[in-house]
Amino acid sequence: MTTMSNPTATYKVREALKFAQQRAAKRGRTQQVELPNDLFIRIAPGGRRFLLFQLEGEPTMEAAEAIAAVLDLHNPSYGWHQGQTLRSLTVVEEGAGEAPTPATE
Repeated sequence: MTTMSNPTATYKVREALKFAQQRAAKRGRTQQVELPNDLFIRIAPGGRRFLLFQLEGEPTMEAAEAIAAVLDLHNPSYGWHQGQTLRSLTVVEEGAGEAPTPATE
């Protein structure tokens, strides 16, 4: 009996982030991507806001700034969101609305 498995696709981190951003804008749904070192990003609908978190520890401002540059966010603002179990870094492009939160995104 032959079983078929789904093919594995390999993407560069920049390509994966841009794809998720485009999908968030097109579909109007949050897109989540797991990055190296246990870092996760949730790109909010519209693709101009995101939430960055880690399961162990906290994300760094440097990571948030680098991702904002990849996503071509203009004049982003940075803040922190304290959830029940995780502290997340929020990034919002100027004029894009409120920061995404784990409970609503």
